[in-house]
Amino acid sequence: MKAIGIILAGGNNKMMRELSNKRAIAAMPVAGSYRSIDFSLSNMTNSKIQRVAVITQYNARSLNEHLSSSKWWDFGRKQGGLFVFTPTITADSSYWYRGTADSLYQNLHFLKNSHEPYVVIASGDGVYKLDYNKVLEYHIEKKADITMVVKKMDDRSEINRYGVVSMTEEGRITEIDEKPLETNLSTVSTGIYIIRRRLLIELIEKAAEEDRHDFVRDILMRYKNIKKIYGYKLQTYWSNISTVEAYYKTNMDFLDRNVRNYFFKEYPDIYTKVDDMPPAKYNCGSNVKNSLISSGCIINGTVEGSVLFKKVYIGNNSVVKNSIILNDAYIGDNSYIENCIIESGSTIKANSKYVGEFGPQIVTENNPVYY
Repeated sequence: MKAIGIILAGGNNKMMRELSNKRAIAAMPVAGSYRSIDFSLSNMTNSKIQRVAVITQYNARSLNEHLSSSKWWDFGRKQGGLFVFTPTITADSSYWYRGTADSLYQNLHFLKNSHEPYVVIASGDGVYKLDYNKVLEYHIEKKADITMVVKKMDDRSEINRYGVVSMTEEGRITEIDEKPLETNLSTVSTGIYIIRRRLLIELIEKAAEEDRHDFVRDILMRYKNIKKIYGYKLQTYWSNISTVEAYYKTNMDFLDRNVRNYFFKEYPDIYTKVDDMPPAKYNCGSNVKNSLISSGCIINGTVEGSVLFKKVYIGNNSVVKNSIILNDAYIGDNSYIENCIIESGSTIKANSKYVGEFGPQIVTENNPVYY
C-alpha cells in the first residue's frame, strides 16, 4: 500500500476513571489476550502498510513495553518499521503534545522523511477490522482531499462522546460537530482518516503557525467547506473503549460467538505480543459458563459470563459473574464478584463481596497473599 500509518495513542480522559491510572487507554486489555492498540496495528500490517508511527504520551510505560518489538505485527523490514514517538524537550519546544495536530507537528520529520504519497491516521482505542486499501480506493475515486471513516450508530445513548457528521448522498461531508451536547445525527467519526502526505504537512504547518493544536477542530472543521472531505461508511463491527461503560460492553461483546469468530477465526487475523504461559487450569469443583478464560489462569470456583485475562486465580467456592478480571488478579476463597472490573494485580481477600449495582464497579485491592 502506498501509504504510511500513524496511530494516535497519546490521549487520556477522566471517563476511564481508575483504569487509566496505570496505563494509556490504547494499552487497555481487550478480549482476554489483546491490547486495544493491537487492532489498529494489525489493520496496518494486514493492509500492507510497512512504515507505522505510534505517538504516545500519557502513562505510556506499559504501552511502550508492549511495542518494544515490531516482530509481532511484522513491521521489521528494511524499508519499513514500527516507530514510537514520545514528547521530547528540545531547544525549540518544551511542550508536551498540546493536541492531536501538535503531536503530528512535533513529529513532522517522520512525514517529511517518508516517500509514500498517502497517510493513514488511526486512533489507538478502536476495536475493529478494516482493510485501509478499500478506504484509499474510495478516497482516490472521490478525488477527496481527506477521507474519514464513519459509522452509523444504532445506539445513540453515548452519541455525545463522538464527533458526528452530516453527509450528502454522494458521501461528501457537509457538517462536523465534535462531541455535541445534543444532536439529531447518528453517523460518527471513527477517528480513522486518509490524506495525501504533502497536504497533511501543509495543513499541520499552517495550524502550528496559527497556534492551533487539534486535528478535528482546527483542521477538519475549519477546512470542511474549503477541502473536499468524504466519509467512508464502515459496515462491520466497531467500538471505541474510551469510557468505563464502553470498555465493559466491548469486552462483553466478545462473549458473543459471532463477534469472537469474526475477530479470532476469520481472515485477516489480529496480532499481539505473545507471552509464553501454560494453558488455563480448571481444578475439581470449577464451573465455567460462557466465558473467555486466558492462558495462565487457575479456576477453582464458578465463572459465568465473564472475561478473565492472563494469570488470574479464582479461589475455592468463589463466584464471578458478568465481570472483567484483568491480568494477575487474585480472587480469594468464598468471594462473590458480579458486574465488576477487577484491576490488574489486585488481591481480593477471602469472603469478599463486590456487586456493581449502577453499572460496572471498578475494584482495586492490594492485600498480601499468603500461600
